[in-house]
Amino acid sequence: MAMIADIGGNEGARAPSAPIKIAVFASGNGSNFQALAEAVRDGKVNATIELVVCDKPAAYVLERAKQFQVESYVFSPKQYPSKEAYEAEIVAKLQATGIDLIVMAGYMRLLTPVLVEPYYGRIINVHPALLPAFAGIKGVEQALEYGAKITGATVHFVDGGMDTGPIIAQKAVEIQEGDNLETLSARIQQVEYELLPTVAGWIAEGRVTLYGRKVTINN
Repeated sequence: MAMIADIGGNEGARAPSAPIKIAVFASGNGSNFQALAEAVRDGKVNATIELVVCDKPAAYVLERAKQFQVESYVFSPKQYPSKEAYEAEIVAKLQATGIDLIVMAGYMRLLTPVLVEPYYGRIINVHPALLPAFAGIKGVEQALEYGAKITGATVHFVDGGMDTGPIIAQKAVEIQEGDNLETLSARIQQVEYELLPTVAGWIAEGRVTLYGRKVTINN
């Protein structure tokens, strides 16, 4: 499958296009949302964050969204007959808002084809490990328990599997003697806060090409 993820519409020296519209999906604290929102605010990513989608009404990411004056779409999955039912509602909201790029930033639910198919190549996720190693939940714990010497962070396209989509960018983090879950998580998070906005910026600039599983970052 070939896809050119030039959402921003830039090629070479062509004049910058209008900012892309981003929706962030999150379930918890929202620190990656914060990092991305700050990068957008500071002009490092040619985008606007139009929407936060959250499945936890008490999640702190909703407070962060208010601080950045970003609209929130909050839902309770148990109120729907199926995952497909609430994803259909989400897709309608995304389409009504004109969303160009979905950023999964700590959203703790797998997506179904209802959401993946209309946005494939336009959904990215950040994961606290060097995929394909230590996919799924508790990636940091897995690396520590395995005795790995190197782990890190990955930003990848979402294909509906458990962290199985094509890899866009990765950055390594060395596991140090005496590291525990808290210390290692903190260092990986600092890498995520840089890597996720960087990739979003590349996509906004039209520099990311996806062909099958191979992702190329164009100059």
